[in-house]
Formats: sequence, structure tokens, C-alpha cells
Amino acid sequence: MAEAKNELLYKVEEAEEEAAAVEVWKYILGFSNIAAVKCAIELGIADSIHNHQGPNPITLSELASNLKCSPTSLHRIMRFLVHFRIFKEQPTTGDTIGYVQTTLSRRLLTGGENSMASFILLESSPVMLSAWHGLSASVRADGNPPFEAAHGQDLWKFAVENPGHGKLFDESMACGARVAVPAIIDGCPETFHGLKTLVDVGGGNGTALHMLIKAYPWIHGINFDLPHVVSEATDRDGLSHTCGDMFHSVPKADAAFLMWVLHDWNDEECIQILKNCREAIPKDTGKVIIVEAVIGEDRNDKLEYVRLMLDMVMMAHTSSGKERTSKEWEFVLREAGFSRHIIKPIRAVQSVIEAFP
Repeated sequence: MAEAKNELLYKVEEAEEEAAAVEVWKYILGFSNIAAVKCAIELGIADSIHNHQGPNPITLSELASNLKCSPTSLHRIMRFLVHFRIFKEQPTTGDTIGYVQTTLSRRLLTGGENSMASFILLESSPVMLSAWHGLSASVRADGNPPFEAAHGQDLWKFAVENPGHGKLFDESMACGARVAVPAIIDGCPETFHGLKTLVDVGGGNGTALHMLIKAYPWIHGINFDLPHVVSEATDRDGLSHTCGDMFHSVPKADAAFLMWVLHDWNDEECIQILKNCREAIPKDTGKVIIVEAVIGEDRNDKLEYVRLMLDMVMMAHTSSGKERTSKEWEFVLREAGFSRHIIKPIRAVQSVIEAFP
């Protein structure tokens, strides 16, 4: 019996060793995935395939000609991206191989409803990547946040002084909005019923608010952000732009909406923002609608790994931000003076948290 048990343990350990020998390469060379995808976006591969006309898929020579690339180098990039199922190979009538889009590659288009191209370019930019090199020093010494250590100032000041990066940041947040807002509308349609005014606190260029107003046209939206952000926002029907500082005050409305804002700040800062939101809404009928990740609610959720990765992003790129558990959300909301709240999971990385005065 003991011999059989030892044999079984040996086989388990051997299988684990074999798996580890394969898995470790994902960490040794994992950066190549994001580098190749970034390359595809910068070259415009998805756009070129999307715009191709004709009965056959676009061939390597056609793609290289369109993009003014070396066919040999482009072939190597495409071979990599096809292996990871970002693009797909398909035979043409001329016995050559062509390339077609996949559901995933359509998210690399520079425009389009589900495009995540700007988000990918932001997170793979030298500005954001440089901060990751200071992560261990920050954890060990509890010293300067990694982004500040790399750039001498926090992310928000850097964005003001570097408008190109600031614009890319706002465009990437718009990418996130285009993914999350349909999930909010589909999963929590009743959340916005009865509202006449809605202020989007830290609303960026107004993408999320515009989508909500299209779905609920009786609502007047107030897009609220810092002056340099609001100055770049597009005017849209049913939506007005107001600049200010959410740490000082928030414009009055029936409800305040915050999406991917509170995770940028520590508990004390969150509480201050939430207090200002509570003061901006009616005491009896108002509410604050928070769209943020909730860590650890369902470990079998396919997106839980994204929430954990986002928490690492917060460590690298913000001074004290973090993704929160339901208990941590309960704490900041209680300290901000809210009497109750409801967490509603949606088909997205975030959940909808409704908080009532």
C-alpha cells in the first residue's frame, strides 16, 4: 500500500515538474505577447485586414505592400499572432494563405465599438512600463510609489504636463467605458430609472455618460472632471461639461456616477470623494452609482485574474490606489456616511455598487 502511495506521489510531482518547466517560459518571455500586439496596432494590421476588398482574404504580400513592411519580418509577426489566435489563416483561391480577422483582432482596430487599442497602447507605453521596474523597491521599503520614482511626479501631474500621454490616458478610459457601459445597461437597467440628472465624477472625455444618456434619453448628464480634461471633451446633446476638483465639491444632481475613479485613491481620499458625492445628491432619493472591481467575490469568475492584475497596476501607477473587496467597499462607504449599499455583479470586470445616503 505504502509503495503504491509513494508511486502515486512521484507521478504527481513529476507531472508538476513538467508543467512548471513549460509554465515558467510564460514569465521569462511573456512580455513578447504585449510587444507583438502593440506592434500590430502601431502597424495597423487589423485595420488593413478590415479594409481589404475582394473575394479572397488578404495575402502576406498584399498586407506587406499596404503597410510598407518587410514581408519576411511581417510573416514572423503574423505567425506569432496566428499562433495565439489573434488573427486567423485562411486559404485563398490561388493556393496561397491569407489572413482574416477574429473576434479578438477586431478589438485591435483603431476605431470601432469594441476597440481596446488605446488601452493596450497606454499600458504598453514606455511611460507606464517604466514604473513596473520600481515595484519591488516600493513593496520592500514602502517608499516612493513606482510611477513617481520613475518620473518624479504622480500620474495626474504627469498627464497635465504631457498632453500626449494625457490624451492617450483619456482615450484608454473611453475604451474601458465602451466595454463596461453596455454591461451596466444590460445588467442593471433599473439603476437609472427615475433620474433626471446624473453627474459623472471624473468622467474624462464623456464617453461613458454619452452612452448612458443614449440609453436613458430623459437624463441630463453633467460630465465633471479637471479643467485640462474637460477642455478636450466633445460637446454632445443632453450633456454638459463642468470642470472642478472632486476633492473639494461635486455638482448637484439626482445621482453621482463614478467609474474606475475610486480605485485610484486610498481609503481616506475615497471617503472624501464619497462625502462630496453624498452632499451633491438629494438626501431622500439620491444615490451614488459606483462601477468598480470587487475582489474575491467569486473565485471561479473568468475575470477574477483581471481584477488581481488591475490591483498590481494600481500599485505600479498610482500613489495609493487599490482594488477592493466587498468588506473594503463596505468600510469606505460607511465612513463616508452612507446608510446602505448594494453590490450588483455584471458581465464585466467591474460590479455596480449602488450607495444610498
